[in-house]
Amino acid sequence: MKTACILLLCMLGAALFCTVSCNNAVGPENCCFKFYPKKIQKQRIDSYYLTDNRCAWSAVILRTKRGSKVCVNPNDDWVKEVTQFLDEKAF
Repeated sequence: MKTACILLLCMLGAALFCTVSCNNAVGPENCCFKFYPKKIQKQRIDSYYLTDNRCAWSAVILRTKRGSKVCVNPNDDWVKEVTQFLDEKAF
């Protein structure tokens, strides 16, 4: 009887530990699952940042001057031009 109670308590403790550790897992905050299909004028863009490397797709997130965030494909030529423009403007 004592052995069964100890085993049950150990199993419950392990289950509780797994639940707590899974809920506290740190993951990427911003990932993109769909790219905006249209070109955005570079004058409307305030800044950009890259998605976390833990995301399924690599993407660029553009922040417009109105505060919107837009996911775009980093391989598009216009996105490369915009990021280069913003990098040069920063210096």
